[in-house]
Amino acid sequence: MHRQRFFVAFLATAAMLLLASCSNGPVRRISEPSASIQQLTVRADGSWSVDLRLQNYSSIPMRFGAISLAVTLGEQPAGTLTGNAGISIGPESADVVTLEHAPTSAGRIAIADALGGNRAVGYALQGTLQAAPEDRSSSRSYDIKHTSALNPVPGLPGVLR
Repeated sequence: MHRQRFFVAFLATAAMLLLASCSNGPVRRISEPSASIQQLTVRADGSWSVDLRLQNYSSIPMRFGAISLAVTLGEQPAGTLTGNAGISIGPESADVVTLEHAPTSAGRIAIADALGGNRAVGYALQGTLQAAPEDRSSSRSYDIKHTSALNPVPGLPGVLR
C-alpha cells in the first residue's frame, strides 16, 4: 500500500513539473536583422533594379518597413537605396524586396567597369532598416552595416549577383 501511494505521488509531481515547464511558451528572442544585395540589374536607361535580401534572425515573425541604405561600390558612393519593404518575414527566415534605384554617376561607372571587365566589384551597405514584431504597432530602427561583392552573371547581360 505504501508503494502505491509513493508511486501515485511521484506521478502527480512529475505531471505538475511537466505542465509547469510548458507554461512559459516559446522564447521570444528579437535579434538585429541584416540586409544584403542578392541581385543588381542594370536597366537600359541606366537605373538599377536591386533585389535586397532581408534576413530575420528573430525567433518570432517580424514586419519590415522603411529602408534607407547608402551603397558604396568599391570606393565610390552609388547613392542611397530607399523604400518600404512592407513585408513580414517568419522566424529565422529571409525574403527579398525589389527596389528601384537611380545611381550616382560614380556608381554607374563602377558597375559598367565590373560588367565590361567581367569581374567582381565589392560593395557596402550602411544605413537603417525599420522592423517590429508582427504583434506590435511600433517599429524600431536597426543599424545595418554589410560588405560583400557582386559578380557578373554569365548569360545575363547587365546582371550581377
